[in-house]
Amino acid sequence: MKSPEPTVARLAPIKREAEKPGSHEIALAFDDNRLASLVFGQYDQNLTRVERKLGVSTHVNGNQVMIRGPREACEQARRVLQTLYQRARLGQGADEGDVEGALEESAYQKTLFPAEAEASPEAFGELRTRRRGMVRARNAAQDRYLRALRQHELVFAEGPAGTGKTWLAVGHAVSLLEQGVVERLILSRPAVEAGERLGFLPGDMKDKVDPYLRPIYDALYDFMDGRMVERGLQTGMIEIAPLAFMRGRTLAKAAILLDEAQNATAMQMKMFLTRLGEGGRMMVNGDPTQVDLAPGQTSGLAQAVELLGGLDQVGHVRFAHGDVVRHDLVRRIVEAYEGAAKPQGRS
Repeated sequence: MKSPEPTVARLAPIKREAEKPGSHEIALAFDDNRLASLVFGQYDQNLTRVERKLGVSTHVNGNQVMIRGPREACEQARRVLQTLYQRARLGQGADEGDVEGALEESAYQKTLFPAEAEASPEAFGELRTRRRGMVRARNAAQDRYLRALRQHELVFAEGPAGTGKTWLAVGHAVSLLEQGVVERLILSRPAVEAGERLGFLPGDMKDKVDPYLRPIYDALYDFMDGRMVERGLQTGMIEIAPLAFMRGRTLAKAAILLDEAQNATAMQMKMFLTRLGEGGRMMVNGDPTQVDLAPGQTSGLAQAVELLGGLDQVGHVRFAHGDVVRHDLVRRIVEAYEGAAKPQGRS
């Protein structure tokens, strides 16, 4: 039997002399106490995050929560909690990243549907993962990225670490493989050292390049069973290789991802982009603020975006520090470094 939808009771605006004019209250009750506790978070930490972000106050009594504050902020808090509850009913988590995503989603809904208070929590695009089932884009930038990946043959994504660029691109590539749109996955990164001197690495070629490509492996195992990944690597259905190995090839019916593209030189980028064959899809991700190329070398990502960004078949999505979906501290770290770089004339 399907569980009933969460009950929402709206109370009339309450004005008291001790409160600011326009203060409102919304009472929200959930039918499942266990799921309600997941939504509220351990020691109500999720509610605390919502309070801090939206400037409202909350009071919990069992499976009920009273939200107080300005009308619009209360409505947004209600949408956030209802979104988290719907996700909890589907077996999805409600950690701090999910709360941040719900906050972004609720703000996006207001932009899309300013006259509709009951905007659907299904507004953002979804991907199916192996461990967590269907997961939804956590903010408007991720949603734009998923839409661009579905609409364009070539998509550039720029933005800071922690915005989900690699994870979403790998997930989309796997979905294309499962749907039969493509026949293989080609996942690549430039083998550029990030300031360290790694020296001689033992082992065969795979052992030597794996340290550079570990983040791609991590994302791949989120979307595919480990045995399928290993079988795909053995049969060539999945190929993970450094950028230099792309030279001289034509990649037809393949989903091709270049990650950390800011570390590709202009010539490498041209070589990579011209590998696209019939029926192929190409995704290029990078963070322009973390270029590890030698001084004097031009980042191929910046040049490619400038040259190709206006073409109809090319998508371009830019993530900002506010789109970071890792720990909230990561977002603050990115903001701090960007703020320090601006006075020196860097972006």
